[in-house]
Amino acid sequence: MSALLELAGVSRAFGGLRALSSVDLAVQRGEVVGLIGPNGAGKTTLVNVVTGVHRATSGRVRFDGEDVTRLRPYQAARRGIARTFQIVQPFSAMTVLENVTAAALFGGAARSIAEARAQAREQLAFVGLEQAADRRAGALTLAMRKRLELAKGLAMRPKLLLLDEVNAGLNAVEMDAALALIRGIAARGVTIVIIEHLMKVVLSLCSRIVVLHHGELIAAGKPSEIVKDARVVQAYLGRRYAEAQPAHG
Repeated sequence: MSALLELAGVSRAFGGLRALSSVDLAVQRGEVVGLIGPNGAGKTTLVNVVTGVHRATSGRVRFDGEDVTRLRPYQAARRGIARTFQIVQPFSAMTVLENVTAAALFGGAARSIAEARAQAREQLAFVGLEQAADRRAGALTLAMRKRLELAKGLAMRPKLLLLDEVNAGLNAVEMDAALALIRGIAARGVTIVIIEHLMKVVLSLCSRIVVLHHGELIAAGKPSEIVKDARVVQAYLGRRYAEAQPAHG
């Protein structure tokens, strides 16, 4: 079976800055892949290229057997690619339900406003926000806004969900709840790529980890391999961290 997402020689430059350099990556259906690396490594740029926010300067992106290199964001969404954003910015003046309804319509998963609203209520129930459906989105706590982001992504009925720092700013209890939600999403059969700085989160969630450094893919493999990889230790984890870790499968 072919990979759901394939990047072949993908580069992205912004003027003289090369944010991604000849990245080759394949994500299999049903995987939960962690995308890690130092600040400025190119992680969010990679997500932006996959979702059509930025076009690859060179190389190709294939999704579900189709070349999607030059698609716009709405076209990528309608093919089953959804994402969340590191900085959560809902439509503050709209209700929680209206935010998710808009996502269902944007992603093309709903054929009418009534159907979009029904899908929105379904996803709000899944993330535990059904009681907040009629609240203004701008009045939500950070943890609730993060849940709203997940509900918006799920309302697009994605095959692939790209999560950008979904746990940033959460306390330990809120993070545990978020991890349970992500596992629930994976259990639905959605393929997930998650950008995350907290190694504890990546190690508990992901079957495979991909590491970017200065726009280059320097390692990919099982968590147990990545935490001991000399290049990753030097570029990102630090030797003290690697030596403190037990073996992970």
